[in-house]
Amino acid sequence: MLKKQTVWLLTMLSLMIVLSVYYMTSDTQENIAYIDDGEIDSAETTTDPLEGDEAEGTAEVNDIENLGQDELFTTIRMELQNERSMKKDRYKDVIASNSTTTDEKNEALNSMDTMDQISSKEVILQDSILAATEEYEDVLVRSEEEIVHVHVKVDELTKEEVVNIMQLVKDEFGEVAVDVNFQPATS
Repeated sequence: MLKKQTVWLLTMLSLMIVLSVYYMTSDTQENIAYIDDGEIDSAETTTDPLEGDEAEGTAEVNDIENLGQDELFTTIRMELQNERSMKKDRYKDVIASNSTTTDEKNEALNSMDTMDQISSKEVILQDSILAATEEYEDVLVRSEEEIVHVHVKVDELTKEEVVNIMQLVKDEFGEVAVDVNFQPATS
């Protein structure tokens, strides 16, 4: 059985790998400014590689708050996965313990199975919503007890799209409360 530190380390390493691959493959070069003294001007930065010569390149950073929003859904997914892994570790500790009763062990096993079912339903629902239209950049589905949160990365959602998403959620999760939100896509 893996120790908690090992699972944590593997989770953090996988997060670093995912983010590294994302940064390497994303088109963020136009948002990067190089400055020798380490100070960042949030409005506009001009690089002057050769003193006395005319400045070769100008980099503008107009909306510094939006930097990093592309990986927001990925980060939330990783945090949710990490939280569920820690819960599973606790359940595994309960199952492995000699001092717990059979009922407690069965309850821990049932809880682990329920978590796995919810996770797979979330993934199926995310894929179904993404497949419904090509307009959505990303979809995040999170189930919390009696409510399912659906976050769609798109500029705007129509009432018809919201109803369709709510129906997909009810088809997958049954009669639960559904919260549908959208986050404007970054251009």
